[in-house]
Amino acid sequence: MVNMNGQQKLPPIEQLKGRNIGRILIKMGVLSRDKVHECLKIQKQRNGKIKMGQIFIELGLVDEKQLQIALAAQRGMGYMSLEGIDIPADVIEKVPEQMAKTYHIVPVEYIQEKNELIVVLDNPENFRATDDLSTLMGFKVTAKITDAEALDQALAKYYEEKKQQDENINELIDEIQGDSFLAEFEGRNQSIDLDELKELSESNPVKKLLNLVLLQAIRDKASDIHFEPFENEYKMRYRIDGVLYEMVPPPKYIAAALSSRIKVMADLDIAERRLPQDGRISLTVQGNPVDLRVAILPTMFGESVVLRILDRANASYKMSQLGLMPEDEDIIHKLIRKPNGIVIVTGPTGCGKTTTLYSALNELNDIETKIITTEDPVEYDVDGLVQCQMKPAIGLTFARCLRAILRQDPDVILVGEVRDLETAQIAAQASLTGHIVFTTLHTNDAPSSVARLLDMGIEPFLITATVEGVVAQRLVRRICLGCKTQFDPTEAQLSDLQLTHDDVKEQKFFYGRGCKKCNGTGYRGRVGIFEIMVFNDEIRDLIMNQASTNVLRTAGQKAGMRLLRENGLAAIFDGITTIDEIVKGTMIE
Repeated sequence: MVNMNGQQKLPPIEQLKGRNIGRILIKMGVLSRDKVHECLKIQKQRNGKIKMGQIFIELGLVDEKQLQIALAAQRGMGYMSLEGIDIPADVIEKVPEQMAKTYHIVPVEYIQEKNELIVVLDNPENFRATDDLSTLMGFKVTAKITDAEALDQALAKYYEEKKQQDENINELIDEIQGDSFLAEFEGRNQSIDLDELKELSESNPVKKLLNLVLLQAIRDKASDIHFEPFENEYKMRYRIDGVLYEMVPPPKYIAAALSSRIKVMADLDIAERRLPQDGRISLTVQGNPVDLRVAILPTMFGESVVLRILDRANASYKMSQLGLMPEDEDIIHKLIRKPNGIVIVTGPTGCGKTTTLYSALNELNDIETKIITTEDPVEYDVDGLVQCQMKPAIGLTFARCLRAILRQDPDVILVGEVRDLETAQIAAQASLTGHIVFTTLHTNDAPSSVARLLDMGIEPFLITATVEGVVAQRLVRRICLGCKTQFDPTEAQLSDLQLTHDDVKEQKFFYGRGCKKCNGTGYRGRVGIFEIMVFNDEIRDLIMNQASTNVLRTAGQKAGMRLLRENGLAAIFDGITTIDEIVKGTMIE
């Protein structure tokens, strides 16, 4: 059903709002009922993990534009083509450049008598854009959907492309290089007194540079920002989806100014440059609460500063969004609802253990359940949880805090990490006295957590009496849906997975070509892959007999445990991630 210009012609929006996506596409005349029913069967075969829209795209039944129009109609939003439209400058000026780029929107019309601003966006889920514009700018905002590529072109045309960010940083760096006060500190390094440090921290060019770096990192959904001094240079890098990207480097002599500014914002001691310091900065960016966790480390050439970005608006603690297969999600639901025992989440640093534990606590967080956490540090402030921040410098350790917690009448306890024998023993005692305890370890997979606990000095009988299950996990990057492409893997790629073409002749493989949405990387966002070992009588007997990790792994598989590599293969076959990500993130014994 199309009009004279070849654009999709929709029935009235009120007839489509809230309906399922298949029904809308039928009403649009794009799909037949039979095709929709076929796709529903495919979705059911895939355990409901794949959205219908993605199936329509994979089978070539609809294109991206038709799907976006249908998704918009489902939300009660109209579609608007930007082709041939010239947006007046006074309308563009209604939305600041930084906000337009951050929210990925373009204003197209302003109706003065109604104070109504009509904007286009390319994602029907982007509610924050309209809410923030209404709150911050005072407009009545009406949003419409447009084609993603057309929106990118409009942003480039009216606001200049994203590379302008780098040009802005270049301008600021030019300003810094022309600042005679800052230039005085070249080569001085440690010979800067307190008054000068205070003056450095208040320098306007330094403030502007730091704000711009923070905004760009938050907008690009970076998880960390690194400010790193080296012998002959000063680097700024930020991490997106686990990968570091370098920004335009500023002059080395502003290192002290930037670290001093960050210390002031985090309420740290700017005079202390010999010892590590940790702090926190709370910001509101475009109406969203953002916490920055600050870690400062003295190095040979100055202070290395890392800011961990904790965007509470983007924080999601729902078990259904972790990437668990339905059967694994059921296992974890049963584990966390046991009346007592220890549930361990294990994996390397930065693999999402905290997010998994918070998701478990979120499931249990109700008025009838007392939940207390001991964390180092507390990453997110969550309503309904009693959260304790560790302070080893004054003797407030996990073990000491855990003893006190047991007198607070908890039902559920989270111990941020089991680091020593004392903490492990108290956690075990807590579980034996009727509490469910969640904690983390650093091991490569689920079975090796037993060896790690034995290495700490915990008796085998205590492990078998208290541990109910171990969840090992990794984070892998998701393929960007904007440039997802099917391909045939080479023999070498399949060999990395220890597979042959005969093993996978019924499977489809995908990768991301790279587009503006994903900054040319082919990936956007991350998802977890998991390995869950539930302790049964056989596994407990093996632990008592000091069986090896390999024997425990075999027993776990016999009981239904799927290895990280097996779950990784399922994610590849479901079109969620790539061969490279699974090969990099998992190992074969």
